[in-house]
Amino acid sequence: MTNDGVNAGRRRFLVAATSVVGGAGVVGASVPFVGSWFPSAKAKAAGAPVKVNVSKIEPGQQMIAEWRGQPVFIVHRTPEILSNLSMIGDRLSDPESKHSTQPPYVDPVVRSIKPQMLLLIGICTHLGCSPTFRPEVAPADLGKDWVGGYFCPCHGSHYDLAGRVYKAQPAPLNLPVPPHSYESDSIIVIGVDQEKAS
Repeated sequence: MTNDGVNAGRRRFLVAATSVVGGAGVVGASVPFVGSWFPSAKAKAAGAPVKVNVSKIEPGQQMIAEWRGQPVFIVHRTPEILSNLSMIGDRLSDPESKHSTQPPYVDPVVRSIKPQMLLLIGICTHLGCSPTFRPEVAPADLGKDWVGGYFCPCHGSHYDLAGRVYKAQPAPLNLPVPPHSYESDSIIVIGVDQEKAS
C-alpha cells in the first residue's frame, strides 16, 4: 500500500509555501537595499538651500545660520567696519582673496555681494574649530591694532571682518564665503549662486 497521493499533495503544498515565504523574504531584504540608493530626507535637507531673514540683524551684530551642517556667520557691517577693512591690507596674508574660497561674484576685498552684509562659513581653515566673533576695536586681549574680526580659540588664528586671515597665523586661508543670493533685501538664500538666482 502506498501513500503517493497524500505525499505528492503535501510535497506540492510545502514547495509552494516555501516559495511564497522565500519570495517574501527576498522582497523584504531588497526593499531596504534599493531604498539605500536614494538619499534620505535628512541628507537632502543637509544639502538644500537655506533661506535666512537678515532684517533683524542690527548694524555691527552677527547671527549664525546653518547650511550643510556648518555654521554660517552673517554680519551686518557698519560703515566704520568697512572703512577699517581698507586700513589693514598690509597685515593680511591674502588681502584680495586670490587663494581663498569664495564665489566669483563677490568682491574679493570686502568678500560680499552687498558690502554691508557678510556671509562666511564659520570654520577655521587651520583645523576646523569655530572662531569667535570679536567686533570690538582694540580690546586688551587682542591689542591696540585690532579693528574687529574673528579669533580662533583653538590655535590663535586671527581674521578680519571680511574673513581674511592675518599674516603668520596657523590658518593658511581666508574663511570661505558660501554661495548665496538675495531673494529680496531681507532674504538671503544660502546655497544658491547669485548668478543662477538672477
